[in-house]
Parts: sequence; structure tokens; C-alpha cells
Amino acid sequence: MDDYDEMCWQHEAVDHVLAAREEFLEDRATSTVPVAEIAGQRLAEPIVAETAQPTIDRATMDGYAFADDDGPLEIVENAVFPETKPPALEAGQAIEIATGAPLPDRADTVVKREDAVVDGGRLQTPDLATGTYVYERGSNVEAGEQLYIAGDRLTALDAVLLRDLGRESVVVTAPLSVAVLATGTEIHEGRHTDLDSPMLCNLVRSWGHSPSYRGSVPDEGDRVERRIAELASEADVVVTTGGTSVGKKDYVIDALESLGDVVFHRVRIRPGKPIAVARLPDHDALAVAIPGKPIGAYVSAALVARPLFTGDRTTPTLERTITHDVGLGPEGFEYAIPVTLEGDDATPLGHVDSPLAVYEETFDPSVLSSSTRAATADGFVLTTDPLDAGARADVIPTDSLE
Repeated sequence: MDDYDEMCWQHEAVDHVLAAREEFLEDRATSTVPVAEIAGQRLAEPIVAETAQPTIDRATMDGYAFADDDGPLEIVENAVFPETKPPALEAGQAIEIATGAPLPDRADTVVKREDAVVDGGRLQTPDLATGTYVYERGSNVEAGEQLYIAGDRLTALDAVLLRDLGRESVVVTAPLSVAVLATGTEIHEGRHTDLDSPMLCNLVRSWGHSPSYRGSVPDEGDRVERRIAELASEADVVVTTGGTSVGKKDYVIDALESLGDVVFHRVRIRPGKPIAVARLPDHDALAVAIPGKPIGAYVSAALVARPLFTGDRTTPTLERTITHDVGLGPEGFEYAIPVTLEGDDATPLGHVDSPLAVYEETFDPSVLSSSTRAATADGFVLTTDPLDAGARADVIPTDSLE
């Protein structure tokens, strides 16, 4: 089998990444944090609802609670508020109720105050469906329902549900320590600017982990291997940039093969093809080798490596209209075509009619991968087929990858 055939598709690479993640996280240290501090944290264990929620029927509007009785209905005294225990209602009665207050027995519907017709202390029976403006008992969460799985990343919004479940704290996994290492003599000697490492540090941080830039190493095989080994003994994950292809001075893959087990090398995605992931068991670490061209580095990190840090393989999309025809190169690849978005339109960034004139009819991932102007893209279209002007396409927004 030749090297071309050994490349895996993006979804296959993500399968490998998630398997490596699951194995690596099995024995990770955990800590308990209050719900007020959960944003960005990752759960170490699943969360199951112990009881149904809500436990009682509650009003969702200020108004009058009643049952389906013939009216007009007598409005009883003593309105019901969230903190009070409602009186029992008898047939033919209604009661004033506040938002969030528990419904009395028998009552099953609420009419809004502004829609209520009251005359002489009596409520005209509203023509409403049963359950209107009622947050019904057990309608939100069922007892025994699993709401979160281990590895879920929590947001501020999750605090709402967790507190409703009665949780004051949760058990989370400690963030991964990530050492970012640039390779390349031209970078090490200061002749070229390191464009990738700051971007990778920001990506890792946005994924909820703790990156640190650990400098650079020249294109010398023994020094590359030694430096990766040093960092693997200090960090959970080593992320390298550059030196992942098959050139005479590309030593990263050889170093990873010497230090551990390369899970895969090269993915059928352009730009970003020469990415690799490796297990380094002697150091209890993982390694991600990112190609050196900046846009290719971003594509491979965001579309292939991201699930290692997030546990999430999903990539939300927006459907937009492509503004120009875009041809593709050789078959057997998914092409990540950067686009800018304006209204309903997606303009291929790199097309001659865009602010970055890199190609005319056929997408050129090689040149575009080096173009820093492509960093202004609003998203990417991941496709194996040429794009037709006027056709609808799914765009992966860049902000959904961070």
C-alpha cells in the first residue's frame, strides 16, 4: 500500500483522536468546583436527574389559575405567590396567581392578567387549552434521565439546569497542560516569524486547557526528538508546528515514531494534510504534530485535533449561497475552502474576485495555506465536490471552532 492510500479521511482521523482521548483521560485527576465556577470546565462524571423537574405545577404568567369549570368563576381571596402554599380550589373557583407560583390542586390553566375578564369578583371562563401558561410537573426533566456525560464542557447556561437539579457543585477533570513547540531552523534563528504558535496557544486556551509556548528547535533530528521528549515529561500534550511532511529536514514524525506510537500521519484534507497524532506512553503524554503553513495549521488543528481537547466532533454549519464557481484539484481529498460571509452570501476568499486573489477557477490550497490574509475568513466550506455559483453550501463558522 502506498503512502497515498494510507491517508485517512477527516472523520476517520477524528475517530482515532477521540479514542486516544478516552484512553488518556481514564485516570486523570479530578476536582470539585461550585456551580458558580463551572464555565469552561469539563465534567468528570455523568449527571443523572434524581427527581422529575419541576416537582409541582407552576404558573408562567401573572394572572388567574382555574380549572375547566362552567363560569363565571368565583375569585377566592389570598393570591398565590412563589413562596406561598396555595389553598385548595373548589369547583367553580379561580384564584389570582403570580409568575412562578405553585398552582392549587384542581387548577390546570392560567389566563394572563391582561386577558382576564373580571366582573364583580368573578372571572369569565377563558377559552384556553388546558395547560396554558403552566410549567407542568415533570415536563422539564424525568427522574433517572441522563443529562450530561463525562467530558461535556460546561457553560454559564448549564448552571441554570444544574441548580434546578439541586446541584451545588460538580466533579470536573483538570485542564490539560499543553506545551507548544515550533520547529524550523529559520524560526529558531529568528529569520522567519513564528506565525503558528500564538494561534495554536489561543485555540487550546479557547478549548478550556492550559497552553504554554515552549520556544523553538532547529531542524536537527536529535534535537527535535530530545526536545519533544523533554516537553512530554512536563506536559500532558505536546503540540508541535512544522516539520511534519516528507522533506529532508522534516524530523517530527521520525521523532514521534522513536518516542512512541504514531496513531495516524496525514489526513485527506487540504490545506492541512500532514497532521499527525501520537501516543507517548513512556512519558504518559500525547503529541499532535501540526503542519507549518499557518492556514493549513489552523485547518488541521480546528477540524482534526480539536476533538482531542473538547471531546466534541460536531462542527455547526450555516447554509449560505456560494458567489463564485470554484474548481478543485485531485480527487480523494476534502478541501477546506475559506469564505467571507455577507448576508446570505459566502464568497470564496482566495478567488480572484475576493480581497485575496490567489486562484482564478481552481482552488489552490498550497499557496492559500501560506497566506495570512486568509486568516480573515469567516468560515470554511469542507467539500469533495466543486462549488457552483448560486448553489447552497454548508459553511463551518470559524467562531464555532473556538
